[in-house]
Amino acid sequence: MVADLTSETFVRAMSSLHTFEGRGSLRAWLFAIARAVYAQQQEALADGRLVFDRLSGQVTLQDDELEDLVDRIDAERAGRELLERITRLPELERLAAELVALEGMTSRDAARVLNVAPGTVRVRLFRARARLRRGARAL
Repeated sequence: MVADLTSETFVRAMSSLHTFEGRGSLRAWLFAIARAVYAQQQEALADGRLVFDRLSGQVTLQDDELEDLVDRIDAERAGRELLERITRLPELERLAAELVALEGMTSRDAARVLNVAPGTVRVRLFRARARLRRGARAL
């Protein structure tokens, strides 16, 4: 799935390179494309269009692999809970958290992608982190 997202991102970037106007960094532009590709993929999953693809491949696990799988499922559950809480944030806070915390962008690059001042991104990121911490305590 990650390979599919990566390849789709680069295909779209290569086909739309002529639209890059140089207002921000090339990295920020590429992350904006990746964010759009990821959002479309998540929408497709929600619609159930990719469920068949995921269920069609079955793997037989060895006994020693089962414990590792359980650990990974638990880790993914915690990650999904965090991502679910992120989706409930106000839009600018959510976008700031996605770009900086999840995508690894700097505040400055995220500000370019969002077309806001870097200080605005830092404030929104601070608020997002505070809301997420409060939400984690409520669970």
